[in-house]
Amino acid sequence: MWSLWFGLFTLLQPAVVFTAPLRPAGLSRDGHLELAEVYLVKFYNHKPENGRRRRTAGLDPFQAKLREMQHFFGLEESGEVDPQTIRAMRRARCGLSDVERFGKTMRWTNKTLTYKISKFSSKMSSARVKTAFRQAWQLWAQAAPLKFRRKRRSDADIVISFNNKDHNDGSPFDGEGGILAHAFSPGPGIGGDVHFDDEETWTTNGSGYNLLPVAVHEFGHALGLSHSSDPGAIMFPAYNFGLHSVLQLSYQDVKDIKEMYGERSTSPDRLPPKTPDRCDPDLSFDAVTGMQQELVFFKDRFIWRVHPSFDEIRITLITSLWTEIPADIDAAYENTNKNSILVFKGSQYWEMLSSLKVKEGFPRNISDFGFPSSVKSIDAVLSFRETHLTDFFIGGECWRFNEDAGQMMEGFPKPIAHEWPGIKSPVDAAVAHDGRVYFFIGPQQLEFTPPIRRVTQRLPANTWLRC
Repeated sequence: MWSLWFGLFTLLQPAVVFTAPLRPAGLSRDGHLELAEVYLVKFYNHKPENGRRRRTAGLDPFQAKLREMQHFFGLEESGEVDPQTIRAMRRARCGLSDVERFGKTMRWTNKTLTYKISKFSSKMSSARVKTAFRQAWQLWAQAAPLKFRRKRRSDADIVISFNNKDHNDGSPFDGEGGILAHAFSPGPGIGGDVHFDDEETWTTNGSGYNLLPVAVHEFGHALGLSHSSDPGAIMFPAYNFGLHSVLQLSYQDVKDIKEMYGERSTSPDRLPPKTPDRCDPDLSFDAVTGMQQELVFFKDRFIWRVHPSFDEIRITLITSLWTEIPADIDAAYENTNKNSILVFKGSQYWEMLSSLKVKEGFPRNISDFGFPSSVKSIDAVLSFRETHLTDFFIGGECWRFNEDAGQMMEGFPKPIAHEWPGIKSPVDAAVAHDGRVYFFIGPQQLEFTPPIRRVTQRLPANTWLRC
């Protein structure tokens, strides 16, 4: 325990171990480089070189650590301090290192664990704090043969507290944002204890920082789990809870806790769904849309972003890009007139601005487009940059909307087979790209060439994801 505690102490110290960092060639000379170096010291065990140390020929320790961080977060592994990397580094997160691995031996031997709240939040009522913690422990209890009991006065296995700045554990908090909380692996003394930053705006909803998902994450550490690079896992280090998020343990979370503590005595529960595999031959998409030079593929809670310059396609949560839209959407398209993206689910739609924020006044009802009340949802949307026309696919029908006029065109809806010969319904997703149209139906995509009005190629749906 002491060796782990010392390691965490070192990793979580403010970055004061260097004063004149070396600047790798080709990287930005603004404050982003310094931010990146501090981040890598804290969370990736980066040890900055001073001017007296010679670098190994051909190797740059900073860029190697930066690529390690980019890989962990599913970013393009450029080794450059690019905007996507800085955005990821600025996300609120857990204070523990991403490279520290606790190991299966660091677990509790008792199956009934006690916890005590030694200091409550100054931003949330004690009743709400206790409810959030009880629900957080219950999630883990549903996945493993563990029971949790709160103590009020006597000593407990796990002591939980809300603290400000330096709170005498070697890991000071940094104020609002940044590090939200940290925990210690199972063991005596401080082992298993959980600390929350009291300066955060803690809530029980999607505003501020929802205490429940942060508590579930930190309690996972208190039980012995390390960080996971699976963006769908509760043990992913960055805060991923959005306005419409439904909290759940992932397949990986449940698998890891069961490996550590075993199965429950009752009949094994069904594991939650796995994070989608981009090369699964049965993969289908909920929606596909353009986003400037990119294509974005939606599936459940997740997205893949495809760009010509990306060497690798990695999965991430929708909330990593848009925190205010729901999962399991029905359709999406890019409106180049307004430089925005519209997302549809059921009878509602959201409009996201280029700032990635939802436009004020949304969600709104799809009746804005002129749909009758009988239309309850949309299967897919297809929009054309050149003509400013947008096709909506609903069942076996195609509805055509004129973006310039802001109204549905006369004579529609028409059968999909009439407007798009060879395309069967229902359509899962559709997108126009480089003069062709791609329809996604189950695990298959159909390439449609408009000038000759026919399907010219059939491919697996995930071909875009380089599978």
